[in-house]
Amino acid sequence: MVDITHTIKLQISSHRNPRIKHIHKLRERRTRNRSGQFLIEGFRELSRAYENNYQVTELYVCPSFLAGTKEKELILSFYEAGTEIIELTDDIFRKLAYREQPEGLLGVAPQKESSLEELSLTSAPLILIAEAIEKPGNLGAMLRSADATAVDAVILCQSCTDIFNPNVVRASTGTLFNVPVAESSNEDTLEWLRQKKIKTVAALPQAGKNYTDIDMTAPLAIVVGAEEQGLSSFWKENADEAVRIPMLGVADSLNVNNSATLLLYEAIRQRA
Repeated sequence: MVDITHTIKLQISSHRNPRIKHIHKLRERRTRNRSGQFLIEGFRELSRAYENNYQVTELYVCPSFLAGTKEKELILSFYEAGTEIIELTDDIFRKLAYREQPEGLLGVAPQKESSLEELSLTSAPLILIAEAIEKPGNLGAMLRSADATAVDAVILCQSCTDIFNPNVVRASTGTLFNVPVAESSNEDTLEWLRQKKIKTVAALPQAGKNYTDIDMTAPLAIVVGAEEQGLSSFWKENADEAVRIPMLGVADSLNVNNSATLLLYEAIRQRA
């Protein structure tokens, strides 16, 4: 039996508490940017944050929602790492939770942003560049695909969606904490890639070559674009090569995450 009672520093039962008001406002991008904080909800997401040494300053728990021993062990781990543990009542936790079935764990963490210069690359890097992605769910799913294919980095160009949006964190299932992510402009990214001698491959429906017909074993950056408009003219004009994914039905394109996943796994297949 794992006992977490000694870890609780504070108990909150009022909706008017300033902490509760602040956490609720962290759903808004403006508050996240101003405070430099964001929310991490759920056992899997918080576990991956802990495993990757991502600092969580506050952990809000609701004991009646905890599923079992693993959740309590995670609370103990955060407590020993210096995280402040606060207990909430059921109704307050439900108000703050994104999930319909809350798991009783909600963390507050500082945002950490990386520049292109901070990225660490292997000798034959594989990079995913996502331009102007609008939907948090798609961005989170792309991070899962990037983690699954062990990319060196994900670079967000002309970013529309906040990487720290709670829906991105949830859709990524916590892989956000395992994948190096940088944000940059199209122009700076292209210059950086050329300095590193990394080939760029743009995913375009009208390209002449299928994605399986090019060499993906060299240092490579795969570029995918926004859900509605696709890639901008910048990448159409400046990418080293363009490829298409064959479409045999009436649809003219795939979901951006599906496209990115196919291209990344083709690179992995060739490199194997």
